[in-house]
Amino acid sequence: MKKKYITREGCLKLQQELDNLWRKERPEVTRIVTWAASLGDRSENADYQYNKRRLREIDRRVRFLRKILEEVMIVDYHPDQEGKVFFGAWVELVDDEDNILKFRIVGPEEIYGRKDYISTDSPMAHACIKKQIDDEVVLDLPSGKKNWYITNIYYSK
Repeated sequence: MKKKYITREGCLKLQQELDNLWRKERPEVTRIVTWAASLGDRSENADYQYNKRRLREIDRRVRFLRKILEEVMIVDYHPDQEGKVFFGAWVELVDDEDNILKFRIVGPEEIYGRKDYISTDSPMAHACIKKQIDDEVVLDLPSGKKNWYITNIYYSK
């Protein structure tokens, strides 16, 4: 089984989501399903149908989160990373037209809901790894090559 990397903050966020789903949402939805089922005809009971579906969604997400949390390996900042782009780095780039791009390189499970995070699997992350400030990052895009220059690298400590 291949380990997936995650930041400490990302792991904490997934654990909090799992805890919330399992300890708060699921018991509440289960209570509503039980109440709705006691009313009789379930085929025309919207409360029953909707909450039964929501219960399946919660259970599916709980299984997924438990599996992911077993597979992940937390990667913390190490002083040896300073000055170079590695996992967990915040990177600022500028292109030839002075457009600025800023993002953090994180694990694939952490990017959802964040526009300023990119996955380690992305072409941009691959192009940036091990680079330093003032290094050129070249990406092959469908429209042609695009050049970026690293202006800043820092880590959340």
